[in-house]
Amino acid sequence: MSITNTVLATAASLFAFAAAVPAAHAQPTPTKSIVLVHGGFVDGSGWQGVYNVLKKDGYKVTIAQNPTLSLSDDVAVTKRAIAAAEGDVILVGHSYGGVVISEAGTDPKVKGLVYIAAFAPDAGESIAKLIANPPEGAAVPPILPPQDGFLFLDKAKFAAAFAADVDPEVAAFMADSQVPWGVEALAGEVTVPAWKEKPSWYLVATEDHMIPVEAQRNMAKRAGATTVDQAGSHAVYVSQPEAVAKLIEDAANGTK
Repeated sequence: MSITNTVLATAASLFAFAAAVPAAHAQPTPTKSIVLVHGGFVDGSGWQGVYNVLKKDGYKVTIAQNPTLSLSDDVAVTKRAIAAAEGDVILVGHSYGGVVISEAGTDPKVKGLVYIAAFAPDAGESIAKLIANPPEGAAVPPILPPQDGFLFLDKAKFAAAFAADVDPEVAAFMADSQVPWGVEALAGEVTVPAWKEKPSWYLVATEDHMIPVEAQRNMAKRAGATTVDQAGSHAVYVSQPEAVAKLIEDAANGTK
């Protein structure tokens, strides 16, 4: 082989190696679209504080306004929000919204899941099953008996159970503007949980009186989620929007 051919062959090998190395060590491309999914008894307006932080930081944010009548309906609404979002998506769920994102998150556009004091069911699980046997000594949410197939929280106990660290006037408004939560939604079972195939993050609200803290930790561990603790009530996304937004941004940047 001539000197020229040897140099060319060596150069080609070096270029091939150089092209391969960045691929192996490339930093994940940040995801700029976020879809926020609310839980039961509330609507998407509670995300406003988180929305404001994310928008200020340059993210494109969509808030899915789920009717919370049935899991299948809510998954359909969420999937439409995912489809309409620009590019890849980080999917975020609070409380019952965690069930919705576990089912809807298998969409190929979803690159990560963020659970905010949320249920993270396995295959065949529903909220009805997950809350059937609460831990001894756990607080019992003040859910009233069903009315025409819908659930409400006792307004007088709403703040203490759901939003203890939220401004009292805001908590009172949340209690008086409750969205009827369909019993059928609680019975909706997850088929293939997205957390089994997508990276996940979990914020544990350490002063939650709706979902026991230990249950949150157990679900986060089972999902293999990157987990952070945050002092806050079940409505931590309302009372601590900066902390919640930070975890979402960590997910968007692939930070474990």
